[in-house]
Amino acid sequence: MPLGGVWGWVGPVVLMILGGLLRIVNLGQPHGIAFDETYYPKDALSMLRFGYERAMVDKANDILLQSDGNWRTLAIFKPDPAFVVHPPLGKWTIAAGEYVFGATPFGWRIAVAVLGTISILMVARIARRLTRSNLVGILAGFLLALDGMHLVLSRTGLLDMVLMFWVLAAFGLLLLDRDRTRRRLAAVVARDGLDTVSTQWGPRLGPRPLRWAAALTLGLACGVKWSALWYVAFFIALTLIWDVSARRVVGVRRPWVATIVRDAPATGISMLAIIAVVYVSTWSGWLLTDGGWARGWADDHPESWIPAALRSLWHYHVEAWNFHVGLDSGHAYGSNALSWPFQARPTAFYWDSIKDGSKGCPTDNCAAEVLALGNPIIWWAAIFAVIHQAWRWVGRRDWRSAAVLVGIAAGWVPWLIYLNRTIFTFYTIVYTPFIVIALAMSLATVLGGEDASPRRRRAGALTIGAFLLLVVAAAWWFYPVWTGEVIPYEAWRLRMWLPTWT
Repeated sequence: MPLGGVWGWVGPVVLMILGGLLRIVNLGQPHGIAFDETYYPKDALSMLRFGYERAMVDKANDILLQSDGNWRTLAIFKPDPAFVVHPPLGKWTIAAGEYVFGATPFGWRIAVAVLGTISILMVARIARRLTRSNLVGILAGFLLALDGMHLVLSRTGLLDMVLMFWVLAAFGLLLLDRDRTRRRLAAVVARDGLDTVSTQWGPRLGPRPLRWAAALTLGLACGVKWSALWYVAFFIALTLIWDVSARRVVGVRRPWVATIVRDAPATGISMLAIIAVVYVSTWSGWLLTDGGWARGWADDHPESWIPAALRSLWHYHVEAWNFHVGLDSGHAYGSNALSWPFQARPTAFYWDSIKDGSKGCPTDNCAAEVLALGNPIIWWAAIFAVIHQAWRWVGRRDWRSAAVLVGIAAGWVPWLIYLNRTIFTFYTIVYTPFIVIALAMSLATVLGGEDASPRRRRAGALTIGAFLLLVVAAAWWFYPVWTGEVIPYEAWRLRMWLPTWT
C-alpha cells in the first residue's frame, strides 16, 4: 500500500464533503415529482404505513406535493394492493428519509443523497486499494463528485443509486478479500517455505468472511433491482479467478483445477445461499402482512411442503418476470445501450417552462430542467480510457484493468441483449464508479511512472491539470440543468450541445 496513509483518507473525505454539498444543498428543488418519483416515494410511504405497496388515489401527486409532509396521515392510498415489479429494499431506503423528514421532496431524496455522498468516499478508497496509489484514488473520487449522472441520481428518489451503492460495496469487499487471502498465503510461505505450498493443488485458503460480507451486499443489491443478478454472476467469477491467480503466484501446479475443485463449489453454494436469504429478508414487510398483492395466492392452490407465504412470493416473482420480459412500450427518452457511452440520449427527469416571470425567472421565458446527463468531458474521455484499460488487460495482463472492466461489463453488456426494449441512459449509474476508476487509472498513465523524466512528468501533470479544469468547467456549466435551477430559456438552449439532448 502507498506511504502516507493519512493522505489516503484526507483527500477522499474532503471530496466526499464537497460532493455532498453539491448533492444535498437545495435538495428539495425542484418541488415536484421527478420522473419515476411518481412511483417509488409513494410506494415507500405505503410501506411505512402498511408494510406493502397500495394503489394510489387519483391526483395522488398533487395531494402529496400540497400536503404538510406528514406521512402518518397522508390520504393518498386506496385499500387495494398494488402490483409493483421491483423488490422492496430501494423503497425502504427512500422510506427511511420520509420517516425522519416527512413526505416532502427533501424527505424522499435525502437517504439516496446520503448513499451517493458516501459512495464518493468509497470509490476513492476502492481505487486506492485497487491501484496502491493515493493519486488514482483522489482522481477517481474527484471525477465521481463532479459527474452529472451520479449527481442527478443522488438528488432523485429513484432506486438506481441504492443499487449502485450495494454493488460498489460488494466490489470493495471482494477486493479486501483478495488482499486478505494473499496475505494469508504469504504468511504460510514465510512460515513453512515455498515447497510446502507449490504442490499440485496448493493449500486451502480457509474461511472467507469478507467474501461472505460481499455476498450479503449483493443480496441487498438484488433486493433493490433484479439487474444486480448480473453482478452476482460476474463478481463470483471474478473472485474465483483471483483465487486461481493467487495459487499460480505461489507455484501451485494446477491452479485452475484446484480452484474449481476446492473453491468453486463452496464459494458458489455459500455466496448464493447468503444472497438468497438476504434477498428474501428484504421482502419481510410483504411476508409479515396479509394485504400485499398476491399475498394469499397459495391459499387457493394445492398445498405443498413449501410454506404458503413463500409459494405466494414465488408466484409474485413469476408475474413480475413476465411483466419485465414483455415490456416493449415506447418512451420518448428511451435509449439504446449502444449509445450510453456517448451520453447521446439522456433522460429528462423534470421540466418546467416558465413564461409569467414567476419562480425567480429574470425574463419572460425561462426553463427549469433536471437532465440525467453525465459530465460530457468525463464520459467522452472514458471511452478512450476503457479502450486503454482493455489494452492493458490483454496486452499486459493487468489484473486491475480486468477488474474494472468486469464492473463495467456487468452493468452494460447484458443490456445489449435488449436493444429493442425500453431502457434508459441513467441505468449507467450502476457502473459509473468503474468508469471513473478506469479514467483515473488512464490519467495516472498520462502522468508517467516514477522512473519517467522530470520533463515527462511535468508535461503529464499539466495535461491532467488541464483535463481536470475542463471537468470543473463542464460541471459548473451543466449544474443548473442537473439540479432544476430556473434559468433563461436561451441559457438552457446553450447547454443542449446535441439535438438528442432535448
